[in-house]
Amino acid sequence: MSHDVATTTGSVSQARRLARITLQGSSVDVDTVLLLVSEVVTNAVLHARSAVRLTIEDREGVVRIEVHDRSPIPPRMHRLRLASATGRGLRLLEQLSLSWGVEPGTGTGKIVWFEVGAADESPWESFADDLLAGEL
Repeated sequence: MSHDVATTTGSVSQARRLARITLQGSSVDVDTVLLLVSEVVTNAVLHARSAVRLTIEDREGVVRIEVHDRSPIPPRMHRLRLASATGRGLRLLEQLSLSWGVEPGTGTGKIVWFEVGAADESPWESFADDLLAGEL
């Protein structure tokens, strides 16, 4: 199911709401999906500065989320200090999703996608360990 998300200060909350409604009753880890939707849509709004299209596919135990924007520039992972307040979105994506990637969009722009399965504490523990060790 695809949704156009307005490029406004309410974009992220709108995207989360759409994901929550679409995944109601799903067996996937909806909390992780909502966090990662927030991160990817925030990146699209801040950096691509274009309209955003959110696609949500629940594939029996694994959900695939795609965020389409009009910027051809792929996201970059930065090495940040522990005290940095921003810049961890792609690291969260790397740690908490089953898989993720970036593909060229149809016509213009790009698609940042990720997949999430059932709830699992181990990716969260790994993320916390890496954060505390200063490896993020």
